[in-house]
Amino acid sequence: MTAWLGSFYATAAAITHGRGADVLAELEVLIKDMEPSYGRYRELLLATRLHRGWVLIDLERPAEAEAEARDVLRSVARLRHLAEMGDIELWAVLCLGDALCAQHRYEEAEAIARGNLSRADRRPERGLRILLVRALSGLGRHEEALAEAHGTEPEGSPGTSGDLELATAVALHGLGRPSEAREEARRALSACERFFLPSHPRVGKIHALLDRIETV
Repeated sequence: MTAWLGSFYATAAAITHGRGADVLAELEVLIKDMEPSYGRYRELLLATRLHRGWVLIDLERPAEAEAEARDVLRSVARLRHLAEMGDIELWAVLCLGDALCAQHRYEEAEAIARGNLSRADRRPERGLRILLVRALSGLGRHEEALAEAHGTEPEGSPGTSGDLELATAVALHGLGRPSEAREEARRALSACERFFLPSHPRVGKIHALLDRIETV
């Protein structure tokens, strides 16, 4: 189990820094190795599957990520009597919402974010609020998105660096405020550069947004 945990934390760190594509095969081995021990280590197994879901989103395979998140939620539903499943359920909900956004199914993502905010504590709540900002921008409701962004707490961990600034920049760009959007996008890039490799998917999204701002 010690070796498994070492690999789990190493892959989690790799994902955080933008190397998810490099560790997808290792994640799948971890999941396969843990499945026979599901009864004892169910929380770790479900967390690993959610890591796989987010990697699939970054690899532009959101339909597979959606299926993974929904399957985790079904597993959690069978274990509702276990208090520790609450956090896993919220992370699975967030992964599902991210997968829906990646498929441009913004109304569904908005419903997921709004439907779960009231029961989330600080970390998943922040993730759900940023999901809501992204969904609203995807729906063209940029004023609402900007208001939600302004009500969201700053980054909570290195892995979330630049996410709020990027979501805010997208909303500002949608409102036709290019100078503010550019400034916010550059703030997002600076935040990302402190922790992430240049290959991190968020860094690519920021550069793509800056390119769109400059071509307007």
